[in-house]
Amino acid sequence: MRLAWVLAVAAAALQDKPSVDLKVGDPAPKFEAQDDTGKAWKSEDHVGKKAIVVYFYPASFTGGCTKQACGFRDDLKSFTDQNVEVIGVSGDTVKAQEAFKKFHKLTFTLLADEKGEVAHAFGVPTSKGGTVKQKIDEKEEEFTRGVTIKRWTFVLGKDGKVAYKNTEVKAAEDSKAVLEVLQKLR
Repeated sequence: MRLAWVLAVAAAALQDKPSVDLKVGDPAPKFEAQDDTGKAWKSEDHVGKKAIVVYFYPASFTGGCTKQACGFRDDLKSFTDQNVEVIGVSGDTVKAQEAFKKFHKLTFTLLADEKGEVAHAFGVPTSKGGTVKQKIDEKEEEFTRGVTIKRWTFVLGKDGKVAYKNTEVKAAEDSKAVLEVLQKLR
């Protein structure tokens, strides 16, 4: 019985559930993180100027995350035509984000949220980090992430408020689902 309790406590410690419960209509949280070039990306420089899609994903160079990112890449013109900025966020390092962006020819910003601070600001659960290997230029690279972030997507309206929140994201369909939401929000 005592062992079961210890295991339950250990499992709970691995799954960090932030206390924030962001809802549609709430003001967008303020946040800052390093982008895929290592520069500071501050929400205050973007939120309120245009609509922003902030999508959280578990790990660069993994199957579902690659499908999700490439969906946004392939549909990016539809977003920019509507004056919507797309931002991807994971617990990967800047180096991993830079490599992921280059490898898949992504044309939007990726943020490195190694400690899960941006995820926590949005109420997105995180768990322990990990590593992933990827062959790049005939050389196998290993990339680490500080935390693994749940796959959630938000749309922040031009008014600076949460206009959409999805906690049950289907990776390959996320971009199309968000485009449908944006049409309804017009």
